[in-house]
Amino acid sequence: MKLGGWQKCSLIDFPGKVCAVLFTKGCSFRCPFCHNPGLVLPKQLAQEHLDEKIVFEFLQKRKGLLDGVVVSGGEPTIHADLPEFLTTIKTMGFAIKLDTNGDHPEMIERLIRKNLVDYWAMDRKASLPRYAQITGIPIDTRKIEQSSSLIIQSGLPYEFRTTLVRELHPPEEVEHIARELHGVNRFILQQFRPLITLDPKLQTASPYNDEEMTSLCERAKPYVQECFWR
Repeated sequence: MKLGGWQKCSLIDFPGKVCAVLFTKGCSFRCPFCHNPGLVLPKQLAQEHLDEKIVFEFLQKRKGLLDGVVVSGGEPTIHADLPEFLTTIKTMGFAIKLDTNGDHPEMIERLIRKNLVDYWAMDRKASLPRYAQITGIPIDTRKIEQSSSLIIQSGLPYEFRTTLVRELHPPEEVEHIARELHGVNRFILQQFRPLITLDPKLQTASPYNDEEMTSLCERAKPYVQECFWR
C-alpha cells in the first residue's frame, strides 16, 4: 500500500472510537479545494512512501489502546491491494472506517462483500450535473450513484459529506445534493478551511460562517434523516 502519512491517534475521525488515521497516496479527482494536495499531485506521489510494516508494528503495539483505524487519502479505493491491506488490520482486531470519493464502486462492492469495512464515509463533491466542474475531471456520475447505493444498502453505519466552498457551492447546491441523497441516515456539511488547497487561488477564499452553515443545514434537513455541520 502506498501510504503518504498517518495520524497516530484521533478522537474525532471515527465516531465513538479512538483511532489511528492512515492516508493513502493518489486520487482520481482533482478537486481545487482539496486540503491534501501532497497526496494528489504527481510530483509529491513520487516521494518516499510510509512503510506499511512500520504501521503494522505500531498497530500491533496499540491493541487495547486504539479501537479502530481510518483509511483515508487521497483515495484508498484506487489501490488494488486495499483488500489485503484492510484484512491485515482486521485480523489485529481493529474496526475500520473507510473514506472514499465513490469513484470506484467495484472496489466498494468487493470490500462490503468481504466484510472489511465497519463504517463508510463518502464525499459527495457536488450535485451530479456539476461533478465534472467541481472535481476537475470528466466523470461518469453513474459510478457515484452506484457507490452511494452500495453504501446505503450495505446495512453498515455510514455518512455522506460535502465540503462547502462559497465560490463553488451556492446555497441552492446544498439542497440539490440533499435531494439526490433523499432519505439517507446522515448528511454532514463540512466548513471549508482555506489553509492548504490544491488550487492556491482558494487559499484566499472566504468560508461560509457559522450562522450560514447552520442555515445551509436547514435547507438540507427536509430531505435527509440527520444533517449537521462541522
